[in-house]
Amino acid sequence: MEKQDIRTFGRIHGKRLSARQQSLVDNLLPKLKPGHTDKSEIILEIGFGGGEHLLELATQNPDKIVIGAEPFINGVASLLSKITDENNVVKSEYKNIRIWPDDVRKLINNNDFKFSQIWVLHPDPWPKARHEKRRLLSAEFLNLLSTRFEPNGKIIIGTDHYEYYDWIKEQLPKTKLSINSDQLPIIETRYQQKNKAGTIAPKYLVLSI
Repeated sequence: MEKQDIRTFGRIHGKRLSARQQSLVDNLLPKLKPGHTDKSEIILEIGFGGGEHLLELATQNPDKIVIGAEPFINGVASLLSKITDENNVVKSEYKNIRIWPDDVRKLINNNDFKFSQIWVLHPDPWPKARHEKRRLLSAEFLNLLSTRFEPNGKIIIGTDHYEYYDWIKEQLPKTKLSINSDQLPIIETRYQQKNKAGTIAPKYLVLSI
């Protein structure tokens, strides 16, 4: 029996899916699982939320495979609705999207994929001190990601929670990673627009080995 030692970050279920969304989850989602037949360069987005940025990545990188990892099934269903037409067929501009509807560490630990870019935008900051261990971007997790880089690979992180941003920077001395840049134009997602932290603008980190 598989050892169940992975804590999932984020919710798994939310409001009831529509009939169309449930059909897409049941019938289309299994066909979009990342596979080893995908020989192109791979971009990974962890926690894609509503999928706004993932769609942009797919259209901007038509020659690359774009994998979205999201354990929250409502976000997955929302993305499936956006990438399909009225016949539930994936639109041509989104043929390079693959979806992992589970904890991303299961994808990384059970496959040998290498990534040229890994995006993590607006992860849950878990602001209460007693919840700090639930934060995704720990030194341990960053080190895991860094083992899956293509040459010149990078991790792009964005958050509007400044204390979390500082905490991430404090993790870096315990990793092989260094800051390549901290300047990016604002990347718009629904979570960036909500800005629950009430800060002026998101802060970004581009990390590489």
